[in-house]
Amino acid sequence: MNVAGRFHLTYCSNIHPGETWQAVRAALSAALPRVRQMLLTDEPLGVGLRLSAQAAESLDDGAELSAFRTFLRDGNYYVFTLNGFPYGAFHGRRVKEQVYLPDWRSPARVDYTNRLARILASLLTDHEEIAGSISTVPGAFKAHIRSAADVSDMTSGILASVGYLADLRRRTGASIALALEPEPACYLETTGDAVRFFEDHLFNAGAIESASVGTGVPLTVDDVRRHAGVCADACHMAVEFEDPPAAFARLRQAGVRVCKVQASAALRTGVPSSGSDTQLSLGRLADDVYLHQVVERRGGAFTHHLDLPDALSTSRDATADAEWRIHFHVPIFLQALGDLETTQPYLAAVLDLLKQQDICPYVEVETYTWDVLPAEYRTTDASVAIARELAWVRERLES
Repeated sequence: MNVAGRFHLTYCSNIHPGETWQAVRAALSAALPRVRQMLLTDEPLGVGLRLSAQAAESLDDGAELSAFRTFLRDGNYYVFTLNGFPYGAFHGRRVKEQVYLPDWRSPARVDYTNRLARILASLLTDHEEIAGSISTVPGAFKAHIRSAADVSDMTSGILASVGYLADLRRRTGASIALALEPEPACYLETTGDAVRFFEDHLFNAGAIESASVGTGVPLTVDDVRRHAGVCADACHMAVEFEDPPAAFARLRQAGVRVCKVQASAALRTGVPSSGSDTQLSLGRLADDVYLHQVVERRGGAFTHHLDLPDALSTSRDATADAEWRIHFHVPIFLQALGDLETTQPYLAAVLDLLKQQDICPYVEVETYTWDVLPAEYRTTDASVAIARELAWVRERLES
């Protein structure tokens, strides 16, 4: 959906359960017409498509892809970004730290991402003006990286995929970028981590030359800048207490592209005391499916907890200057969940920056945790929530 003549706005279909292409197609067929109707728009509606490795393999077929392109054309929809972060199952079972596997050390991650690139190139055939993107794992889960060899393997995997994207552009004209998505507890946890990784490894002349030899695709640092960048997730940035103007300025100064901005919100609260209502509210959100990293700020010091149950189980002193931010993607139209606040004001500040500066024209709402929210916050179905979120972003980008 084009907003204010500047932005392409969509939502990520990872809110819909479904690991097979048939399930994804059925979910989109049901949701997209309803979302369009509630948004009261006849203009082309963007789709942020999440495909598991299994679904991607099915769609990477001439007949299936042709049928999907017909579906998009008939419905006046278009896909400009793919979510290539979760490789396997993402709903209804324990995901936690397994969501990062296979990571960028593995050829399976490279093959999966390249398949997504082929699919997206086909879907962009009628949209040559769009720079497509594939959001992906920020290297790896931090605890899985134990040596310089691991970092080298990650670098090689990412550059191999960048080489594929460069070759794909030369062959098809489709311009697609790999968007590494910094996330708490990952190798690339903040935008600062991303900048250092790009400068030290992905923009490294020796690594680029090795990738060129290894893939047989000539690569330059300009190719890497064009086909690799970051996905700036507002929830993740808020959890890490990043300052948005400083974060985007640092990326710009380093020549690291912002390929996509994910409009998302986290939870925030004071440090809960034992037995408090806040602690009980947080306990209800500590589901067994997703990893909910917690960052505590106390004065100028930060403490990181891998998951919400870990944070709740630690002894703590609830003082006025301490704050928790929790990686839990909550509906962005909510200012609070009961006695818990959200980082909605942080997201609003990010959207204001997008309007004021030439940062990125591609915005994707991502609230995949709909199914694990307490029932009182799911009083409508997902399609209604999606439309409300898109309308909330559209209003702010247009104001």
